[in-house]
Amino acid sequence: MNTLLAEPLPRTTAAGIPVADLLDADRKALTKKDTAADHPTWCPGCGDFSVLALYYKLIEKRRIWHEKICTVAGIGCSSRFPYFVQAHGAHFIHGRALAFASGISLSRPDLHVFVFGGDGDAFSIGGNHFTHTARKNVKLTYVVMDNQVYGLTKAQTSPTTPIGHKSKTDIWGSTDRPINPLKQAIAAGATFVGRTTATNVPHLLAMMEAAMDHNGFSFIQCLSECIEFFPGAFDAAIPRKGGTFPEIPATHAATDEYAAYQLAGTEWPGLFGIFYRADRPTKNANEAKLIADHRAKVEGLADWQILKKNFDRMQ
Repeated sequence: MNTLLAEPLPRTTAAGIPVADLLDADRKALTKKDTAADHPTWCPGCGDFSVLALYYKLIEKRRIWHEKICTVAGIGCSSRFPYFVQAHGAHFIHGRALAFASGISLSRPDLHVFVFGGDGDAFSIGGNHFTHTARKNVKLTYVVMDNQVYGLTKAQTSPTTPIGHKSKTDIWGSTDRPINPLKQAIAAGATFVGRTTATNVPHLLAMMEAAMDHNGFSFIQCLSECIEFFPGAFDAAIPRKGGTFPEIPATHAATDEYAAYQLAGTEWPGLFGIFYRADRPTKNANEAKLIADHRAKVEGLADWQILKKNFDRMQ
C-alpha cells in the first residue's frame, strides 16, 4: 500500500549521484550567516528585529538544521519573516497562516513549525483559525508580535488597540474594548501560553525555547513596538524607560488553568512569563492513531483491492 513520504528524499549531486548524509554530531550549528536570507525591510527601531535575531539564535543554539525548520507567516509587517529566513517556509494569505501551518505539522511531524504574525493577522481576520488551532492542539509554535496597531496599512485600530488611542479609523480615539490574547488562548484550549516583550532579549529567547519544546500548540504574545505609528506603546513594560517588567510569581502553578486565566487579567502592563502549560493529546497524535487504525484494517491488501472494497460498500 502506498504511503506519503515521511522522510526527505536522499541527497544527490547535480549529476544524480547519492551523497552520504552527515551525522548530526558532525554537523556545524547553523549561524546567522547560514540562516539569514533577504535583508529585513522593517522601519529602524521596530521590535520585530529582536524577534528575528533571536530566531536565528534559537536555530543555532538548539542545532536545528535547514531541512528541519519551517517558517510560516500571514500578511503584515511581522509576517515578512519567511523572506528573511533561509529555510523551508511560506508567506501565506492574510489570516490563514495557522491553517497552512497545521497541514505542514500534520504531514511532516519531523519538522519544527514556527508561525509568526501580528495582532491584526492573528486576532482579526485570522481569529477563527487561532481559536480552532488552539482547541485542536496542533503541534506548532505561534509567535504573535503585538504592536496594538495595523502597521503595514498605516495606523488603523487593531483588535488589541487600547481604548482612547487615536488612529486613522478612530480619529477621536478608540472606544472598543480590546481583546485579551492570553485569555482567548487559554479559553480556546491552547496548551502553552506565554508572554514577553521584544525589548527583553533573554526573556524572549527563553520563551521561544520553552514554546518550541512543548508538545502541542504553543502561543507567545510578544509586545513589539511600532515606532512609526504607536511609539511608546509599551514603555510601561521597559525598565530603562521608567517602566517595570513584572514576571509571573514563582509560586504560580502553570498547570492551573483558572489561576492562569486570573493572572492574564492583571492590570497593564500585565505579567510576563509562562501563564499556562498542560499535557494534552495533540491533533498530530490523534490523527496518526486514526490513520494507523484504519491502515490496520486493510493490511496486506493492494491499492486496487482497497478501492474495490470501498466501491462495493457504496453499492
